[in-house]
Amino acid sequence: MENVKEFVQKMEMDTRVAALMTGAACAVGALVLLVRKGISHKKTNDKIQIARDRRTESLQQAELAVLRYKESRPSIDSARILNLSLSELTKQLKSGSLTPEDVFYSYMEKTLDVHKNLNCCTGVLLESFDQLKTIASNKDGLLYGVPVSIKENIAYKNHDSSCGVVINLDQPAKEDSVLVQVLKRQGAIPFVKTNLPQGLLNYDCGNPIYGQTVNPHNFQKTSGGSSGGEGALVGGGGSVLGLGSDIGGSIRIPAAFCGISGFKPTAGRISSQGVKPIYRGQKSVLSSAGPMAKDVESLALCMQALLCDHMFSLDPTIPPIPFNVQVYESTKPLRIGYLENDGYLQPSPSMVRAIREVKALLEQAGHTLVPYSPLKISYLVTELLIKGVFADGAATLLKKLKGSPLDPCLKAQVLPYYLPKWLKKALSFLLKPLVSSLPMCRHALNSTVYYHSQSIEKQWYYQYKPQCDTVTNQYLFSALPAALTCTMIYNLLTFPAGVVPVTTVTAEDEQELQHYTGIYQDRWDRLFKQAVSQSEGLPVAVQCVALPWQDELCLRFMKEVEQLVKQSRK
Repeated sequence: MENVKEFVQKMEMDTRVAALMTGAACAVGALVLLVRKGISHKKTNDKIQIARDRRTESLQQAELAVLRYKESRPSIDSARILNLSLSELTKQLKSGSLTPEDVFYSYMEKTLDVHKNLNCCTGVLLESFDQLKTIASNKDGLLYGVPVSIKENIAYKNHDSSCGVVINLDQPAKEDSVLVQVLKRQGAIPFVKTNLPQGLLNYDCGNPIYGQTVNPHNFQKTSGGSSGGEGALVGGGGSVLGLGSDIGGSIRIPAAFCGISGFKPTAGRISSQGVKPIYRGQKSVLSSAGPMAKDVESLALCMQALLCDHMFSLDPTIPPIPFNVQVYESTKPLRIGYLENDGYLQPSPSMVRAIREVKALLEQAGHTLVPYSPLKISYLVTELLIKGVFADGAATLLKKLKGSPLDPCLKAQVLPYYLPKWLKKALSFLLKPLVSSLPMCRHALNSTVYYHSQSIEKQWYYQYKPQCDTVTNQYLFSALPAALTCTMIYNLLTFPAGVVPVTTVTAEDEQELQHYTGIYQDRWDRLFKQAVSQSEGLPVAVQCVALPWQDELCLRFMKEVEQLVKQSRK
C-alpha cells in the first residue's frame, strides 16, 4: 500500500512538473510570437516611414527648384499657361511662343499646391528635371514639352509601384513601362506619380503608406478610385494630362467624381507592360490603362500619341492599329442605346436627370436614341464579375496584404475574405434575406470559377447587344460596390468606355433624394442614399460606350456629348 501511495505521489508531482513545463513552453512560445510580431510590425512601420520620407524629400526638392526658377523668371504668366487646353498648349510649345521650362515649372508649382490640399501625389519624379534639359531632342513629338502625371502603379525606372501595399515597397522598377517610354519619345515629361487605394480594387483612394486622397470639389468626399490621385490632381488643375488604369471603373469613377473626362480603351489596344496589377493571372475581367484630362480632345490627342510605331515595336502583343482620325472627326448621325436603370442599382435623381438631359440634346442634334437594358444583370455580377476577379477566393489579394495595416477604405471589403469557407457558406445563408441586392457579399467567394465556362458566358453577352453604334448611361458621383454593374461590365466585355461631366447636383436633386428607396430597399440601397447625399454642386457625368476596337468612335461620341452640353449652357 505504501508503494502505491509513493507511486501516486510521484505521478502527481510529475503531472505538476509537466503542467509547469507545458505552461512555461506555451509562455515562451507566446513570447516568441509576440517578439516576432513586434519585429514584423517594426519592419512594416520602417518601410512605410522610408516611403513617406522619400515622398517628402522629393516634394521639398521640387519646391526649391520651383522657387529658384521663379526667381530667375519673375515675368512668367503661370495662370495663362494653366488655363490652356492640351491642344492649345501643344500648339504654343511647337510654335515656340511657350517654352517647355515655363510650362513644366508652372505645372510643378500648381501640383505642389494641389497636393497640399488633396494629398494626391506619392512622389515627384526628380528625373523629370534632367529630362527637361534634353527635351529639345523630341520636338517632333505630339506631346512635346507637356508635363504628364502617372498613376503610382505605372512603372518608372528606379521608383516603386507599390499598389498601396507594403509588401511591394523597396522594389523599384528596373525600367520604364512601355507607356512611359512612348510618352518620352513623344516629347512628354512624366513628372509626378499619383495616389491609389490599397490593393487597387476599391472605389475610394486611401492606403496606409501615403494616406487618403480627397475630392477637389469637396474635401469631405472621396476622389474615387482606383485612379483617384490622377482624378484629384487633374480635377484640381495640377496636371493637364494624366495616365490611370481601369479594371472596374478605376479611370471612369474618379474622373466622374472629380469633374473631368476619362477614357478606358479596349483591353489590349495600348500596352500594359509595366502597368502593375495587384496580382497576375486573372484574365476574366481585363484592365486597361488610359488617359484622364479636362476635355475629350485631350484624351484623343493622348491616344493618338500612344498609338504609334514606337509602342507597336516595344510591345508586339499590341495590334499595330494607329489612331483613326477620320472616325474620330466624323459627323455622321449615330444610333445610340441609352440606359437609365439597369434593374440592379436605382440611380439617384441627379443621375436620372443627367441622362435625360443628354438624351434630349442628342436627339435635337439628329441622333437616334434607343432604350437599352442589359439582361441577367444579377447573374453577371456574381458569376462573371466577382468570381472572375476573385477566382482564387481572394487568396492572392490576402497574400499581398499580409503584414500590412488595413486602410479603413478596404477593411470592410476584405475582412470577410479571411473567414473560413464553412463560415462564408453559413453567412451566405443567413444574409440572403437581408442583403438581396448584393449577392457578391453572400456567396461569390465560395468556389473557384472555371475560366472556360466564363468565356462561353461572355460570348453570350457579346451576342446580346443593342443594334447601336454606342451606348450611354448615367454615372454616379459617390460609389458603392453595386456600381460594378455600371462600370466593370465593360471591362468584362472589353468595350471601350469613357465619362464626360455634364451637370452638377442641384438643391432640387437633393430634395428629391429624400424619397429615394432603391430597388431592393436593403442596407446597400440605404448606404447608397447616404453616400450620394449632401452633394450639391458636385459633378455628375454620363458614361459613353462603344463596341470593342471602336475606341475612336467612343471618343467621337464623348466629344459630341461634351460639345452639346457646352452649347446648351451658352
